[in-house]
Amino acid sequence: MAVRTVGIGNQDFETIRKKDCFYIDKTGFIKEWWENMDTVTLIARPRRFGKTLTMNMTEKFFSVRYAGRGDLFEGLRIWDSEKFRKLQGTYPVISLSFANIKETDYGTARRKICQTLSNLYLEYEYLLDSDAMSERERSFFESVSENMDDTAATMAIHQLSLILSKYYGEKVIILLDEYDTPMQEAYVNGYWEELVAFTRSMFNAAFKTNPYLERAIMTGITRVSRESIFSDLNNLEVVTTTSEKYADCFGFTEKEVFQALDEYGRSEGKEEVKRWYDGFTFGSHKDIYNPWSILNYLDKGKVAPYWANSSSNSLVGKLIREGNKNVKQAFEQLMQGKNLEAEEIDEQIVYNQLSKKRNAIWSLLLASGYLKVVECQVEESTGRWYYTLALTNREVHLMFENMVHDWFAESDDVYNDFIKALLLGDMDAMNDYMNRVSELTFSSFDTGKNPSKSEPERFYHGFVLGLMIELAGRYVLTSNRESGFGRYDVMLEPLRPEDDGIILEFKVFQPGKEKDLADTVARALKQIEEKKYEDALIAKGVPKEKIRKYGFAFSGKQVLIDRGPLS
Repeated sequence: MAVRTVGIGNQDFETIRKKDCFYIDKTGFIKEWWENMDTVTLIARPRRFGKTLTMNMTEKFFSVRYAGRGDLFEGLRIWDSEKFRKLQGTYPVISLSFANIKETDYGTARRKICQTLSNLYLEYEYLLDSDAMSERERSFFESVSENMDDTAATMAIHQLSLILSKYYGEKVIILLDEYDTPMQEAYVNGYWEELVAFTRSMFNAAFKTNPYLERAIMTGITRVSRESIFSDLNNLEVVTTTSEKYADCFGFTEKEVFQALDEYGRSEGKEEVKRWYDGFTFGSHKDIYNPWSILNYLDKGKVAPYWANSSSNSLVGKLIREGNKNVKQAFEQLMQGKNLEAEEIDEQIVYNQLSKKRNAIWSLLLASGYLKVVECQVEESTGRWYYTLALTNREVHLMFENMVHDWFAESDDVYNDFIKALLLGDMDAMNDYMNRVSELTFSSFDTGKNPSKSEPERFYHGFVLGLMIELAGRYVLTSNRESGFGRYDVMLEPLRPEDDGIILEFKVFQPGKEKDLADTVARALKQIEEKKYEDALIAKGVPKEKIRKYGFAFSGKQVLIDRGPLS
């Protein structure tokens, strides 16, 4: 029997069904959502998890424009119910997406939203020939354009609801896909406050003060904070990655994945597929796989970071690169396959506080699918939930490795030359290359508000992450751990007996206490000796005579490195 065609990137439910493309039955979502009877549902799931296809499926099921199209649902779970067969094609549906609104300034983003609304109205031009509209409503309908004013733009969905409700005699269902895409771009590009004010008014009119609304669904990656854009919505049901609702409706379960592998004759790849792509958890449902990678694997027959490479990940990279030393040290743990313990997660993402609010970055990474919940527990005295987090899977780990590589892309050759010089113990080359790396990449670790000149830890803790990635398989790298009587900055524990152990101590030049960088280096080397940092390596079996110690002195972008005496 011929297997179904795998249509990569096909998000149109009708096309998938008519052409018998590979499809895993997720129509159970329709039944679950309808029977929950929530007025406005916000569903947050990572990208490429079937949100758009689910919204398209929901539109095709309920929309009066698809009345009589039960053929699209025959053989699927939803069609087993006579009650739901009668519901098919009985409601006017307004469906729109903000997925393509990724602009660098507010004016362009606003025009793009207005253009999206204008295109939506074009779908209903046939209403102009009906008696459903008053002259005032007809005038408003004709005024909708990419150049309309804020009042018209923020009321456009509300007014279309009114007109459709009058025409069809039923309240409307509103489906808004990727609602938060403009929000992320607004944060990254600095027009957050303007966009928030605009969208708050639009959402209030569409979802709160809309007597013509039957039900609504919004989807996105994050749950943007109520204070930002949902302050007027008290009828909002929020479904995040930790919620039980719709837990198996987005993404593929392990049973579904393994059945698909059997269908396509790829049963031998189950273990490898699990190692690469398993790990997502929604509510208490574990072993969820991202559909994008599975579809690509079914199509191509080999593992690769398909999902991880389907986006630029620019916001995540920016937050980690510019994060303080605590962020980077926690990220080191994750990259070493360790867990982050007892993190308090706020699933309401406050974008304009991402660089300030403690743990906000882990909340964003969890919502985006880059972290998974290993376990959670509530503190009874406060009612606060604390989560143990880990990187989701091999694919995500590889994505972050590539992201760290990209931090040093501008100085790639020089950076590699520094690592070679470090391994060889060539002091002159180390100084030369390190200064060049610093000159080329130092400013990329700036936040703008806390420049690296006053907080150089942002640079050298990022540099340490680079070392960890480059030397993986040859050294185990740890930083800021207890050893002897103090804390070392970086320790490189060799995995091969012929390699030396290496200790690196970073210090910042203190003008009031030191004459020059040579004094700063001397202070670093003295601390290594006084605090007996070598004890940790000796305890692991590294001979004392094979331990190298280096002091790094920083003053802005200038670096001086010197080596301490052999033990």
